[in-house]
Amino acid sequence: MSIYKSDRAFSDYIHKKLALPLIYEHLNWEEVQLRQDYAKYIDMLDGIDYVFRSGNSVMSVQERFRDKKYTSFNDFTIRYRRDFNAVESRHQSEYYKLKAHYFTYAIVDCSKENFMNATSFVKYAVIDLRKVYEKIDTQKIVVVDNGKHLCQLTNDKRIECPILYNSDGSSSFFPIDIALLVKLWGSEMIITQMGFI
Repeated sequence: MSIYKSDRAFSDYIHKKLALPLIYEHLNWEEVQLRQDYAKYIDMLDGIDYVFRSGNSVMSVQERFRDKKYTSFNDFTIRYRRDFNAVESRHQSEYYKLKAHYFTYAIVDCSKENFMNATSFVKYAVIDLRKVYEKIDTQKIVVVDNGKHLCQLTNDKRIECPILYNSDGSSSFFPIDIALLVKLWGSEMIITQMGFI
């Protein structure tokens, strides 16, 4: 199985078996069934994995699930650039196209190789991406290539998020510390969470 197919199988399984009953059901969000071609289109162009409805509200979501080896991390990550991709239009990654309203980030209780043994989340958070991007636009969250590995709170109460590089050189990403979001802006950005703070 290719890496993409393996990752997709992991994500699909965790979405159906854990995220739907353990996260979205408690938010009273009901998944909207999309046409397969449209779902693929909004995933590729807008970074939207799923669409939900609650009453008259419609919510779009990007999901990222990690295996238990990431338990000690207290941030969520956004893919940044893929400068070595042969297709130039793919150099700008998720950060540049992400139009989802919310980002669901969760760590499961088993390894990715044994994902069918997953029974729960070690931690999860649903983050309001519109508010995160608003803070980025107003420089209250800044993405910097500073050689550091963790987010830092500066004296002027900004969060500096370092650009990190995958070991295989395929892409870069940046973390955003969930506890720092809560410290600066309370529960304004976190819709629900368990285990991060």
